[in-house]
Amino acid sequence: MSSAAFVGLGVMGAPMARHLAAAGHQVTVYNRTPDRALAWVALYGNRAAPTPREAAEGAEFVFLCVGNDNDVRDVVYGPDGVLAGAEAGAVLVDHTTASAKVAKELAEAAAEFGVGFVDAPVSGGQAGAENGQLTIMCGADDEAYFTLAKPIMAAYAKACALMGTAGAGQSTKMVNQILIAGIVQGLAEGLNFAVKAGLDAEAVIDVVKHGAAQSWQLENRGRTMVRGEFDFGFAVEWMRKDLGIVLDEANRNGARLPTTALIDQFYAQVIARGGRRWDTSSLIDLLVND
Repeated sequence: MSSAAFVGLGVMGAPMARHLAAAGHQVTVYNRTPDRALAWVALYGNRAAPTPREAAEGAEFVFLCVGNDNDVRDVVYGPDGVLAGAEAGAVLVDHTTASAKVAKELAEAAAEFGVGFVDAPVSGGQAGAENGQLTIMCGADDEAYFTLAKPIMAAYAKACALMGTAGAGQSTKMVNQILIAGIVQGLAEGLNFAVKAGLDAEAVIDVVKHGAAQSWQLENRGRTMVRGEFDFGFAVEWMRKDLGIVLDEANRNGARLPTTALIDQFYAQVIARGGRRWDTSSLIDLLVND
C-alpha cells in the first residue's frame, strides 16, 4: 500500500480520502478548517496535518480537491504549500475542477521540484464520491505518472482515462459540463411541457427513458424535478463556477457555445431567487414558477 496525502475534505474530498483509507493506504489529511480534518481522523483513523506542506511530506501521492484555481494555488505554492513538502518522485493529483491553464501551470511548477503531476477532475457528484463510483478524466505530460496514480485512484473510481497532456483532463471535464447543462435544460423544458399538456409527467418519464431520450439525468433527476425537489446533488453555485471556466476557455479557443452561455444565465436567475445551493436540476423552477 502507498502513503498518500489528501488536501481538501469537502463533500467530494472527504469520502474520496475515506476510500483511500479503506483500501489500506496510509492517509494524511489537510483541510483549511482544521476541525474538519480532525473530525475525519476521528472517524477513519490515520492522521491530520496542520499545513499542506506537512501533509505532503513523505507522501508518494498527494491528492487535491478544493474549490477553484486560486484555492489550488493557495495550497500548492508558498512555504507551507504542497510543493514545499513533496519529495522528488512524488505524484501530485489535482481532482479540483479548475482551468486547463492552471493545470499546465502546475505541471511546470511540479516538474521544477521533480514531482509528477496529473490533472484529474471528476464527475459523478457527491453520490459518486460517497459510493466510490466517480469518473476521472486525466491529463499528464508524462504518462508514467498517470500509470502510477491510476491504481490508487481506483479506490473511488468506476472509470479513469488519460485524455492527453496536462490540461486535457480539465478540458474533458468542460465537455462534460457543457453536455450536462444542455441535457438538464432540455429535460426541464420537456417535463414542464408534459405538465402543461395535462400528461402524467412521471408516466412520461417511465416511457421515454426506454427510447432515444434516455439519460442519467432523466432517470435520476426527472421525478424530483417534477416534484420541485432540489435540496441535494451538485449545487448551482458550483455549476456556475464550472460554466465560467468553460466560457473563459471557449473565448480562448474560439469554440461557439451559445446554448451553454444562455443556460449559464438561467443558473444566475436560479441563484437570484435563492437557489444557490439547489441541485442543478432546478432549472425547471424558472419554467414552473415564472
